[in-house]
Amino acid sequence: MTEPLLRVQSLSKRYGNLVALDNVTFQLERGEILGVVGRRGAGKSTLLHLLGGTTMPTGGDIIFQGQKTQFATVEQARRQGIELVYQVPQLLEQLNIVQNIFLGREICWPPHIGIPDWDQMYNRVKDLLADFELPATLLQERIENLNDEQRQIVALSRALCQPFKLLLLDDFLPTLSSQRPQLVLEKIKVMAQQGVGVIISSDNLKHLFDITDRILVLYEGALSAERCTAECTPRDIVELIVGAGNREQVTPIIWALESYHAAQRQTEELFRMQAVLHKSLEASDTLNRELVDKLSKQVKALDNLNAALQETQRRLMTEREEERKSLARELHDQVIQDLLSLNYRLEDLEDDNISMEHRSELSAIRDGIRQVVGDLRQLCRDLRPPTIDNHGLSSAIRSLAQEWADRTGIAVLLNIDPALGRLPEAIELSVFRIVQEGINNVAKHAAAREVQLSLQRTHIDTLQLRIADDGHGIDKLPNLANLSASKHFGLVGISERAALLGGSMRIQSARGGGMVLEVEIPSPYPPGSTWK
Repeated sequence: MTEPLLRVQSLSKRYGNLVALDNVTFQLERGEILGVVGRRGAGKSTLLHLLGGTTMPTGGDIIFQGQKTQFATVEQARRQGIELVYQVPQLLEQLNIVQNIFLGREICWPPHIGIPDWDQMYNRVKDLLADFELPATLLQERIENLNDEQRQIVALSRALCQPFKLLLLDDFLPTLSSQRPQLVLEKIKVMAQQGVGVIISSDNLKHLFDITDRILVLYEGALSAERCTAECTPRDIVELIVGAGNREQVTPIIWALESYHAAQRQTEELFRMQAVLHKSLEASDTLNRELVDKLSKQVKALDNLNAALQETQRRLMTEREEERKSLARELHDQVIQDLLSLNYRLEDLEDDNISMEHRSELSAIRDGIRQVVGDLRQLCRDLRPPTIDNHGLSSAIRSLAQEWADRTGIAVLLNIDPALGRLPEAIELSVFRIVQEGINNVAKHAAAREVQLSLQRTHIDTLQLRIADDGHGIDKLPNLANLSASKHFGLVGISERAALLGGSMRIQSARGGGMVLEVEIPSPYPPGSTWK
């Protein structure tokens, strides 16, 4: 039987009385991609830093390529073929990109003892940056002049510039924007096909489900579960992360994992401070232990606040929909019925004894009442579409699209997944409102003749909505803050609803003209649900 690339047995790390990692055991095959997930403080970074030589374990064994080993430094791990990419890039500010990438391992001729071959190094870095769509003009740029995303690409390129056998990635994808996360994921897949083992820590389950073979779930420093990615869903992993199967508890946490990045960065900074504090303080010092305990409580309180904020906004959205439903019912059951009753009474007055002039006036009044009733019924449908309660989201969108197309004269091509199924009421209403606002924006601003509307359930159980028109498009992407200040709330409202569901919104120009609005919502399906 072939020896695994990496075997970890009962690996542990303590900082005084704090257990950062507790008896973690697993193995990694050559060419395998392993994801590591867990809540803040679960031990994800600690595990990768132990494997990468940043810190020494308190107990347990690391067996790499069949040999029991223990790395005292990062350089020792690198000599064995292990590269670690940190969450915060470790670079020298005053050196340029090429100097940082080859620092300490310059290409020389003759090898190791000759003169550095800068032309060869520049060409190598140029190719590395091109893989991630960074221009060659940055090659001689100092690190201090780069943004966070460019710094992270440089840190990754430093790891990739030399042959290696194991790549450790410590949650570095959040700083990347546009298409670069996908470029990195594709690069990881290629390396795995070449036999490199990869361990990647991330809170983005969509990324992990795209590339990993297995997922390890850490909970309070211990390994709580190990799952084959192809045999589980994102919701299954979230339930393991939070240590609960209660739907009402899991749903707000899903939102908290995928949104509110500012709060997450604050949490990470607090944990970094906590780790530094533990390294520098004596465990026997009572005052120091009290400071550490207070810091731990602050971190937990921030996590709880983040989840509570999500829950509060979810309730606000639900209450608004209930108010709309109540108002629609009141209009239909009282105002419309009273108007219809008045119309019938006026009809009774139209007999042969009244003059032609009065008959004409009564007819005009009745026509006006019918017009008002029609307008009120349309208002009721806008406030609370009855189709969504009785038949679900798919039917409600089809009904809305038909009514909108008849009213605006703009053709609508629908592509709704037949396996969409029923979703929780709050999600169905939110997606319906996003569609409603999206096509109304087209009618107001696009000068379009046709709209393509797609709603699909993906293989990882996310929900993807796409609205594309053939109108005049946009010259540049709108700034949501400016739109809000100028009281253009259409796209702002869509963005807020998407964020509240833990999702994302993207706007781009379509090929041949027009605009594309894309919204993706993570894991709206209950655990255990299957395709219909």
